[in-house]
Amino acid sequence: MRLFDEHIIRKTKSLDGAWRFAVDENNIGITDGWQNGLPNYDTVIVPSVWNMTRNLMEYEGAAWYERSFYTEGGTLRFVFGGVMTEARVYLDGKEIGYHYGGFCQFEIIADGVAEGYHTLILRVDNSFDEYSIPQSFVDWYHYGGITRSVSVEELCGISILSNRVEYTVFEKLDKVTARIALELYNASDAELCDTVSAAVGNYEVKLAVTLSPRETREVYTAEIEIADVSLWSGENPSMYSVAISTSTDDLYDRIGFRKIEVKDGKILLNGKEIKLLGVNRHEEHPDFGFAFPASIMERDVDIAVEMGCNALRGAHYPNHPVFLDMLDERGIFFWSEVPIWGGGFDESRLNDSAVIERGADMHREMIKHYYNHPSIIIWGMHNEILTDTDAGVNMSKAYYSLLKETGGNRIVSYATNHALSDISYEYCDVISINQYNGWYAGDISSWNKFVCDLHAYIEKQGHSDKPIIISEFGAAAVYGHRTFEAFRWSERYQAELLSEALRIFLSDEKIVGTFIWQFADIRTSREAGISRARGYNNKGLLNEYRNPKEAYFVVRDIYRAAKNK
Repeated sequence: MRLFDEHIIRKTKSLDGAWRFAVDENNIGITDGWQNGLPNYDTVIVPSVWNMTRNLMEYEGAAWYERSFYTEGGTLRFVFGGVMTEARVYLDGKEIGYHYGGFCQFEIIADGVAEGYHTLILRVDNSFDEYSIPQSFVDWYHYGGITRSVSVEELCGISILSNRVEYTVFEKLDKVTARIALELYNASDAELCDTVSAAVGNYEVKLAVTLSPRETREVYTAEIEIADVSLWSGENPSMYSVAISTSTDDLYDRIGFRKIEVKDGKILLNGKEIKLLGVNRHEEHPDFGFAFPASIMERDVDIAVEMGCNALRGAHYPNHPVFLDMLDERGIFFWSEVPIWGGGFDESRLNDSAVIERGADMHREMIKHYYNHPSIIIWGMHNEILTDTDAGVNMSKAYYSLLKETGGNRIVSYATNHALSDISYEYCDVISINQYNGWYAGDISSWNKFVCDLHAYIEKQGHSDKPIIISEFGAAAVYGHRTFEAFRWSERYQAELLSEALRIFLSDEKIVGTFIWQFADIRTSREAGISRARGYNNKGLLNEYRNPKEAYFVVRDIYRAAKNK
């Protein structure tokens, strides 16, 4: 699902709606042959999370989904927008694919499918083991289910599976050269030749290709030169259409051209210094979990813009592509990361090759599906892992290299909660700090000393040329707890802490961005909820239903004033 049609020629069918559903609490489904049909089931709506069902609120484990559909047959491509967290996919009782990771799209191709009715079955598991990403202790809720849309597509001839627009902005910012990387697939049992047409805006190139039966291959178009280019920015979110076709298939996308770089301790967009005024946002809602409706996404964007934000951080996982489409159109900067969240990742886990490779696969998926979004200016490698250890250094080095080599024109960073002991600062373009003075440590008045100590430590480490983002800071406030005095957990205390912290950060030339923790209150895991009032992380500027706390209006005034400077 996007804000535009991705296909006109290709036949696609949504599989959203009513599915048969069964919980597999004792993990007997495969042994008892549930992949051939569920013996007992309820009916649920997809996309959704099973945790909205009363008796499954805290369920972690396996569950099964079943859906019948009609097709004219041939080669089918099943597209899953998001499944939490592990999925085994069966077509008419035969396993056709496996995927791990809940926040990125994945696709499975099945060939030789006969015309008629067929049964698609998924075994979905949101439980954890020693190789899980994230680990079981996280500060968000352990939802399970098919959380984003499902569709089935009929592929014919040489088909276009994905695209990636790689480009260079010329030094004078008046011209762009671009080429399109195309993932092509021959959906037939015979060798095929065809011509691929690829257009960016009004600029078109053609490419002759020959693919063996069932071959998948990445090819590149010739370079396209776009003169008098309209560069994407917050003030001018200019987008170009991307249209790709063969004689039997098509794919449509969008691209915005811009140049993001770190230079002389600043972040520059198209050669101009920018300051990031942002919040961290979980894509979670108490009524929908991670199956987040597009209408609420739009409302969230409106609220953030009203608050004066020009940036959002997708804590701590890739957000829905529709949300990124909205940010592209509105000129809002985005920090996208994978769910490698500190809790549970001890040194042995960080050094485990299986964990490192699983994380690398998540980065590759994020790059594949989000590469063309101009709003994404920061790739985040991980959050609050042990970057004060050699294991943290090694993971950071590996992911930094991967993202710089394959991630396009982006800044690469990570969020550390070891500000004054971190030894991994070499492997980032911007140093990003999570710090909670006045909540977990110190008091509100300690922020000034912390910032001075931070500058001294970074200089001692030899990285004083790198700009700084304060990637998390804040305090919890229970919505409606309004007092004359600034008591902890009150709306007044939260507002005063954020006001003082922002006063210091926004007056510091080395600090180029602030991301308040957080946009709205979110439900937390059972373990984290022990120390959280109401079982929620209450640090939101809004409550979970997007009603504003006192701090929202304080931040709005500060951010608006900062934007107008």
